[in-house]
Amino acid sequence: MTRDEGSHVDRRGTRIFMPGTRGEESPESVIAGVYAALEEQGYDPVEQITGFLLSGDPAYITEHRGARGMVQRVERDQLLQSLVAHFVGATDDE
Repeated sequence: MTRDEGSHVDRRGTRIFMPGTRGEESPESVIAGVYAALEEQGYDPVEQITGFLLSGDPAYITEHRGARGMVQRVERDQLLQSLVAHFVGATDDE
């Protein structure tokens, strides 16, 4: 992906981030599924998901319940955007 893919510049010259889509699963459902799979295997889900998001290395995510494949079908930027929106209480309507 080039630096300009997934964004555009508005009339005021501000670059607007617009993530693309790769899979059909929502970022929220992927995070929930991966979290559950990691927890079932005895891992600390927060630490493992953070490791994946920071590095992009899918080895941080267990194969249990297809979690590794699931997390690879969604762009990391979409996962981060979903987490940030949830953290600040934003919705798609805002």
